[in-house]
Amino acid sequence: MNQVAKVIVDVPARQVDRPFDYLIPTELLEIVQVGTRVSVPFGNRKVQGFVVAIQSEADTDKLKTIDAAMDIVPVLNQELLELGDWIAAETLSFRVSVYQAMLPAALRAKYEKYFIRLDESDEELEALFEGAETLDFKKAEQNELLPALKRYLHDGEIEIAYEVKNKAVKKKAKVVERLASVERIDETIQDLPKNAKAKARVLLFLAEQTNATLPLSELREKTKASASTITSLEKEGLIRITEQVVGRDPYKGRQFEQSEPLALLPAQQKALDAILAARSAETFLLHGVTGSGKTEIYLQSIAEVLEQGKEAIVLVPEISLTPQMVERFKSRFGEEVAVLHSALSHGEKYDEWRKIERGEAKVAVGARSAIFAPFENIGIIIIDEEHESSYKQEENPRYHARDVAIWRAKRYGCPVVLGSATPSLESFARAQKEVYTLLELPERINQQVLPKVEVVDMREELRSENRTEFSVDLLEKIKERIERKEQVVLLLNKRGYASFVMCRDCGFVMECPNCDISLTYHQAGNRMKCHYCGHEEQVPSNCPSCGSEHIRYFGTGTQKIEESLTKLIPEARIIRMDVDTTRTKGAHEKLLTRFKNQEADILLGTQMIAKGLDFPNITLVGVLNADTMLFLPDFRAAERTFQLLTQVSGRAGRHELPGEVVVQSYAPEHYSIRFAKEHDYLGFYQHEMRMRKRGAYPPFYYLTLISVSDQNERKAIQTIQEMSRYLQTKLTEKSLILGPVPSTISRINNKYRYQCMIKYKVEPELKKRTKDIARSLSKRTG
Repeated sequence: MNQVAKVIVDVPARQVDRPFDYLIPTELLEIVQVGTRVSVPFGNRKVQGFVVAIQSEADTDKLKTIDAAMDIVPVLNQELLELGDWIAAETLSFRVSVYQAMLPAALRAKYEKYFIRLDESDEELEALFEGAETLDFKKAEQNELLPALKRYLHDGEIEIAYEVKNKAVKKKAKVVERLASVERIDETIQDLPKNAKAKARVLLFLAEQTNATLPLSELREKTKASASTITSLEKEGLIRITEQVVGRDPYKGRQFEQSEPLALLPAQQKALDAILAARSAETFLLHGVTGSGKTEIYLQSIAEVLEQGKEAIVLVPEISLTPQMVERFKSRFGEEVAVLHSALSHGEKYDEWRKIERGEAKVAVGARSAIFAPFENIGIIIIDEEHESSYKQEENPRYHARDVAIWRAKRYGCPVVLGSATPSLESFARAQKEVYTLLELPERINQQVLPKVEVVDMREELRSENRTEFSVDLLEKIKERIERKEQVVLLLNKRGYASFVMCRDCGFVMECPNCDISLTYHQAGNRMKCHYCGHEEQVPSNCPSCGSEHIRYFGTGTQKIEESLTKLIPEARIIRMDVDTTRTKGAHEKLLTRFKNQEADILLGTQMIAKGLDFPNITLVGVLNADTMLFLPDFRAAERTFQLLTQVSGRAGRHELPGEVVVQSYAPEHYSIRFAKEHDYLGFYQHEMRMRKRGAYPPFYYLTLISVSDQNERKAIQTIQEMSRYLQTKLTEKSLILGPVPSTISRINNKYRYQCMIKYKVEPELKKRTKDIARSLSKRTG
């Protein structure tokens, strides 16, 4: 009986966002399963597809056949396929886009396009193909052969073919296998001439090995033997050299000292007992001040889950996924931990993912996408720093890791733990309404008091003729710490040298030609860069508008702060951490290790230093400009400012030495800064909730943002207006539609952007109507 596979093809378009039937050829019947990736013909090309079901009957008689299976075992299990369907429905995404998001980048398809020569008698064609049967399309394009090939294509003498290939490349290493017995090796050594010392050294080393095989690199390193010496031993039949697949371990060579569970304080024990007592999918909000021992609760709850033979997922924001955080899990659970984050190469991520898939790892620690770890018996899901906005993916599919975690937890009947010193207002409000179970950790584990926070009014500094980026008070405190051999953390929520370049005569500001945003100056290379589309250009010596030479830098970036610090405190040893200094692989870890080893006095950085750091010698934290995010057009601006200040304050005085925090601000009277100074989360929560209620914002209302972008501005405006009018006729009167208006940045990458926002408490029609809009648009653009 014929078997038919229902396949979601890798064509992200609304019209084809459904399963297509393909016949499974006899030779693939045992390989193709639900969750397997396959290569299938679609139109005039070959594409990748995901098998979502297998049945014995087809919806049509005219069936195409699957070309090849791309996996021997399925890459997505039944639960992940169902999760993908749920995300696609909730976020109006294409199913194939969601499935792709669940897999490491190395498993995403690579499409190769090439010409096949059908006529072997044409000499000109033979020359174009350089005697080969096939010609790579890109190579033909680069060599400007396409016009010449077009005629042959039209006459049917060549054809275009597509091939789907796996990006995943298994790493291979050469291995030496000893074939000869120890006795034969001894005899061979006896017969060697006296000058064959290298050969004798290799043979002696092989004879001493208990394992019959060892890496070739190790043999050469230990014996200092040349390639020719080893080749001659292979020719004599004493050894055999083969290739084996080896796992890429990003932490190879790192020694993780085994750590033991710590004694818990009563509040910690109470929280742990509540989590372990959960017998169903319960969501806990673990609200603990910085340094209250949340990580130890995570570790001990995971240990209990592993005892039961189950698995654990731990999500950490990308900027908190420091080597220190990895070390905590690796030193407790060793080889059972797989780490998934952006600092790893595609190959390393793929190998870590395979460790999970093969059941070699029981704990997945990673950023947002680690929520899709292919476990099949999850016992707990932990989301640290749950308030972080990075848990929401901003491009399609626009999922939130917290929602995915709760869905998976319901499937497995396991608890979800959301941990934070500054929970999002939505999560804390749910805990207040007992949708989540609130667990409180009000004290630091070492009974240390929270650091004293001083707020400096930078307006007063300006009145006192202080034009530097540092208040007199902060500068004095930095000098004191350096004298006492203590360490300082300085936070500036920007990177680069200065914010923008402006002409002081005519007011001209250098802007990106593709986006409605000013270019940021970077001192390295004296370049202007757009942080949205990547456009770069040289800094002009004269104003492009009026020709004036008075073109200067405005604003302050981390590079400029580093330069100023070096002038003000020449003896200070500074480590700067921002996107520019941590681009290379392993840079993040190297810089933090240097700081940990006290090779620097000051750690200067952007948001990436605000979380996850726990060094005993940090006694002063300085926030150079607390207002960076405060006046952005975002209803969460005050909340994010409070969270950042609280988090970075928590880096100081975590051990024996007392900590101090200096916050510099041009708006010291703002409530988010006042509450952060007092470490008063509850006070901030109550004040901000009143503001949210007054403005009809979450958690009192839901928000849906609809945005349109197009290279033709008129078309973008017309489309968003049509959408807005349609929704006004279909939604209930209680729903509020704001706009349409231009987006905050109205043009990115030469596309004009317009939006409208819908505020609602209950809107049963919204999902259906937005689907109608998406369907209508796809017909119009398709």
